[in-house]
Amino acid sequence: MTIVMLTTMVLCFALTVSVAVSIGLASILGIQASNAHMLISVKEMFNAINKFPLAAIPFFILAGNLMETGGISRRLVEFAKSIVGGVQGGLPMTCVLTCMIFGAVSGSSVATTFAIGTVLIPALIKHGYPVTYAAALQATSAELGVIIPPSIPMILYGVSAEVSIGELFISGFGPGILIGGALMLFVFVTCRIKGWGKNDGDSRLSFRKASLQASWALLMPVIILGGIYGGIFTPTEASAVAVFYALVVGTVIYREIRLADLYLILRKSVMSSAVIMFIIANAGLFAFLITRAGVPDAIGHWLQDVLKTPAYFLLGVNAALFLIGMFIETSAAIIVLAPILAPVAMHFGIDPVHFGLVMVVNLALGMITPPFGVNLFAACTVARISLDRIIRDLAPFVLVVLACLMVITYVPAISLTLRDLVYAK
Repeated sequence: MTIVMLTTMVLCFALTVSVAVSIGLASILGIQASNAHMLISVKEMFNAINKFPLAAIPFFILAGNLMETGGISRRLVEFAKSIVGGVQGGLPMTCVLTCMIFGAVSGSSVATTFAIGTVLIPALIKHGYPVTYAAALQATSAELGVIIPPSIPMILYGVSAEVSIGELFISGFGPGILIGGALMLFVFVTCRIKGWGKNDGDSRLSFRKASLQASWALLMPVIILGGIYGGIFTPTEASAVAVFYALVVGTVIYREIRLADLYLILRKSVMSSAVIMFIIANAGLFAFLITRAGVPDAIGHWLQDVLKTPAYFLLGVNAALFLIGMFIETSAAIIVLAPILAPVAMHFGIDPVHFGLVMVVNLALGMITPPFGVNLFAACTVARISLDRIIRDLAPFVLVVLACLMVITYVPAISLTLRDLVYAK
């Protein structure tokens, strides 16, 4: 059964069949090969999405789309530019910083790509940056949207591995700040070497004026994250609060969302949410079947025999996840792999929260690596260029994130220090 499922899935991937359909078809053939009843598919697909924390996904997607249309993202760009935009290379640094702030609300890298990219990619091109560089920078920076909490992949990992989502969220700040800081340093040095961005400070608002304009936008992550860690509401309830706040700010305060816009915003959000939920449902069925076949236990014992130390295990997992992330969508990969790998990591004495951050950061790389990097497609759509043109400019950014991943992997304190302080008993 397992061989039939894996062969079918790989073949479908090779034929460029969508991930969700590939996983679902492989699961159906697996059921047939094992002579099980087809009603299992309905039951397990329903069980996969019948989890309260997953309700946060459509709400965070809707909040991101409301922020994009309601002018919140544009004001965040101006605020970030007032902080770092006055130096050479300040505009690409603004891109990274804005994505960090936006990621603290949206929870989605794709939403971050569109919301921030529509503002900053044209601005970068106008200031003389190559269009390919602008698109590669935006795709990479938007990756921070799933590392800095709240994060949809963290929610999925928490549900799949039965780990506290609150602890995952608070642990995401360290890796997010590390990667964001490394990217800003890299673009600053690059611009100095290549002579780009000497006029990035043009039309830059003062910090006071930009802060006043963005005050309502900046209050949003404070309310969301403060409410979560203050025990006022759960991460799932925070997603609904984010929608309500973005709607009020966009319609009443900034007055940039019209009644006619709401239909398009809701339609776009429903379509994005449906795609993710369809992947989750099919991946849940797939995970159930391979667990029933004993694959997780077999893999766990094999890893324990071959990778005998935690350091080797983490290295092997990083290499495997990096390759998997190139071909399988992040949400599907987490749902399928987290129940398999998390118990093995715990056997090696690795904190499941730390391992979750390693998984999320690693698979987030898949969003910016060909051939199926969703951030790349989104950034290329905004920049109106083909995917193959940005590969050369993208490679250095991938190497920077990879270097940060190695530090995050082997220095657990980056992820766990803040968690231990907040959740100290």
